Order: sequence, then structure tokens, then C-alpha cells
Amino acid sequence: MPTLHLLRHVKSSWNDDQIEDFDRPLAPRGERAAGVIAAYLKQNGIKPDLVLCSAARRTRDTVSAVRSGLPKGVPVEVTRDLYEVGPDRILALVRAVDPEVQILMLVGHNPGLEGLALYLAGKGSDKEARAALERKFPTGAFASLNVEGAWSDLTEGCARLTRLVTPKDLV
Repeated sequence: MPTLHLLRHVKSSWNDDQIEDFDRPLAPRGERAAGVIAAYLKQNGIKPDLVLCSAARRTRDTVSAVRSGLPKGVPVEVTRDLYEVGPDRILALVRAVDPEVQILMLVGHNPGLEGLALYLAGKGSDKEARAALERKFPTGAFASLNVEGAWSDLTEGCARLTRLVTPKDLV
């Protein structure tokens, strides 16, 4: 059964209004949160076969900051196709993933990741995780969905949301 992990980038800095959105770095709070998420990934045996990461600086920095919690050598593909896109575009990207990939992690932004999770989470989803997702998918949030069928067959409600954690939940 394929597993899809969604990680929203951690808190980014708004200190310099001269920096374009695409180039915003992580805030100190985000760097601390990434350490918490890295520890969670390691402790829970999260081992993606592939990480797809938005090309924005804050997502690339998030991947770098959580790398210690991921398996050594896990491939990370950076793509602009995850930046400023809605759930439909992300869904198309996931549907095109090689079927050999059984555990996929996306590192991206809202509202796309939240919309995708809400679209996919169907029957059998963890009630608390679903309720939390319906409230908010904040920076640093990490969600896992077990998918029924192949990536190419993703449809509404075809997955079970098994977890949603935030850095705040873990400290």
C-alpha cells in the first residue's frame, strides 16, 4: 500500500521585505521546529523512497534541516511544480510518480498541501487527525496518508489519513 507523507515548510522569515517570497529563508523558530520534526521522523521510522520538494528556498531549507531524520541517500527532487500551485496540480504531479516508489514525501506549501490532504483523506481516516486537518495545516505540519491503489489512480477519498502532527504537538 503506497504511503504519502506531506510536510509543509517550517516557519519562514518575513524580516526583509525586499526579499521575494520565493527566496525567503527560515526563521529561527522554523529552524528549531525543523529539528523537532527531524527527530520525529527518525523516531517513527519515516523512510521515504523519494522526496519531492518545492524549489522555494524555505522548502529546500526545510528539507536540509530535517535531513538528519531521513534515511541517508534518499533522493530529493526539487521542482518548481510544487510552488504556488493548488491541490489539483499537486495531485497531477503525484499521479505521475513512478509506481516503484512506495513511500513518497512532498515538501511544499499551503493551500496546496492542505487541499490535497483534505481531498484524499477518506473513510477510515484517524478522526483526531482529520479534525485537526480541517482546522489548519500550519507551518511544519506533517501528515501521512495510506493510499488505496496506485499513484496514477488517486481519487477523492482514496486514502486514510493516519497522522497529523505539528512541531507544537511534539514539544
